[in-house]
Amino acid sequence: MAKAAKYYIVSAQALPDIFIQVAEAKRMLQSGEVRTAGDAAKAVGISRSAFYKYRDAVQPFNDMKTGRIITFYAMLKNNPGVLSNALSIFAVSGANILTINQSIPTNGCAAVTISAETSEMEVSLEELMARAVSLDGVVKFEILAG
Repeated sequence: MAKAAKYYIVSAQALPDIFIQVAEAKRMLQSGEVRTAGDAAKAVGISRSAFYKYRDAVQPFNDMKTGRIITFYAMLKNNPGVLSNALSIFAVSGANILTINQSIPTNGCAAVTISAETSEMEVSLEELMARAVSLDGVVKFEILAG
């Protein structure tokens, strides 16, 4: 029986340079800046064999979330307009909200889960999250699943 792959989210600063270079080479290929894997590898300063060795294992976090349904978890203060303001962040970003579930507020806060389709987002996932966290009344905002 094949062993299931494990995935980790790691800060780019903690990664060896080769992984960053492979990610950049993949971006260059996708954007059309270069035509071949060899050209991309040369442009970022790695060997073609290193590119092929890691290309399937290296994926920028934002790219992994593009075109997927993501479920967010938020802890919101029980104040008028807080949920509405949080939802407007999704609307402005171009994300399509699929479901919203809110608990009954206790101790002045309510837990909210929001599932959204992210393929049409006009901002990065990191930007959407930063905007949500900066809103008044948002105590916590994080990715629950996706």
